[in-house]
Amino acid sequence: MSWNSGPYPQGNQGYYGGPPPQQPYPGGYPGAPPSGYPGAPPPGYPGAPGGYPGQPGFNPPPPQPPYGNPYDSAPQQGEAAPFNNHTGMYSGEDPTVKGFDFSDKSIRRGFIRKVYSILMVQLSISLAFIAWFLFHTPTRKFVQSHGELLIISLVIIFVTMIALACCGEVRRKAPTNYIFLFIFTLAESFVLAVCSSTYESQEVMMAVGITAAVCLGLTLFAFQTKYDFTMCGGILFVAVLILFIFGIVTIFVHTKVVKLVYASLGALIFSIYLVYDTQLMMGGNHKYSISPEEYVFAALNLYIDVINIFMYILSIIGTSRD
Repeated sequence: MSWNSGPYPQGNQGYYGGPPPQQPYPGGYPGAPPSGYPGAPPPGYPGAPGGYPGQPGFNPPPPQPPYGNPYDSAPQQGEAAPFNNHTGMYSGEDPTVKGFDFSDKSIRRGFIRKVYSILMVQLSISLAFIAWFLFHTPTRKFVQSHGELLIISLVIIFVTMIALACCGEVRRKAPTNYIFLFIFTLAESFVLAVCSSTYESQEVMMAVGITAAVCLGLTLFAFQTKYDFTMCGGILFVAVLILFIFGIVTIFVHTKVVKLVYASLGALIFSIYLVYDTQLMMGGNHKYSISPEEYVFAALNLYIDVINIFMYILSIIGTSRD
């Protein structure tokens, strides 16, 4: 028996006892690198010669920015303060301030100048009426003999005060707000002058001087103190309500002690009100503040405080000398 006489064909001598030879895979064995130049696309690659045409497929998304909040970065020069997602506020604001925020100091200073300018005009009109009724005897006798003028003035005061306090369109729209404020000032000055004409001139001048000193000191205190009086609105309202009830009692009780206590309590309450209204006008780090559009309302509040302080001080002086 020869070497080539076995059952296996010639050419399979190296696979003695093994399986028959397999046909090669088209294009090479699995996992083998494709034939051709390096970097050439494999057969059938879209766009390659002899391959399948390009098909629409998934387009990768554009590159995303790195993780983080780009708005937390500091603004460039000339840009507005960015919105901070962590605090929910603009970084240029103070989160401790409630109500209207005076972000610009020039706005606050202009608002304060306007309020005090209006207040000075109101006080000048009132002082002119007081001096006129106090030193002009025919006028004083005329107004004291015509009580209906006092009642008409009180009605005008009530109507104009309600309009300025409750109607926002009236107190914010010029020149309507100035007209109503001027009418209120005239009526209030008339009532104030009629009441002052029942006292001696020395008592009135003393009351004017004390009121000026008290109001100046309270205003400086309101500008310098760290205590926030704007949170005392509810307490002051209750105090005014008690004062009103006490005033009804004094109508029926005409003792000197009751009048002194009533006048002293009224001067104290409206002195605190003056500090309260001044800090509302200032804004800043106080809890509550008035919008710069409410300059007429702010001047009205300060004027009422000063007038009430003057009337209660005048009542104290007059009662103590009786």
